[in-house]
Amino acid sequence: MGDTLSGTFEITWEGIVHDPVSPNGRHELTRALLRRHLEKVMPDELLAHSGTSDMEDEPEAILRHPDVMVIAWEDLDTEGSIDPRTVLAAIEIVSRSNPDNDWVGKVRDYALMGIPVYAVFDPRTGTGAVFTDIHPTPAGPRYATRKDFVYGENVTIAEWTIPTQGLPLYGRTT
Repeated sequence: MGDTLSGTFEITWEGIVHDPVSPNGRHELTRALLRRHLEKVMPDELLAHSGTSDMEDEPEAILRHPDVMVIAWEDLDTEGSIDPRTVLAAIEIVSRSNPDNDWVGKVRDYALMGIPVYAVFDPRTGTGAVFTDIHPTPAGPRYATRKDFVYGENVTIAEWTIPTQGLPLYGRTT
């Protein structure tokens, strides 16, 4: 499908998600700023990675591609997809065209994949949330803790606190 349709594809717990719109400049700027902020406070053996690598949980049949993942350099040395159990945090910048993918689907899937920290930045509203503390539920693993934030506040992702002041917002569409 990727050869004939534009956008990105991911395999979720519920099926295939297609986001037909490629990330825009403000999305990419947010990703770059978050990477830079994180790498200033993280130890050298870790990377805020925003490359083309997918995370794949074969037992759960989930393949996701976070905007940024915090991972040890050595865990990138793999032939195939990245093992989600090596990812310390996943970060998403909400897509204007498919916000439920980040706010609903990935909250569910990242807990199922065992990602200990999931941070969502929403340039539509200038808000976000950090999800932590995976716990079992009858419906499967879920995040127990959600900490909301507003752009302009400092936010803690895992053990690193970064600023959100100056992150861009999406412009209004007419």
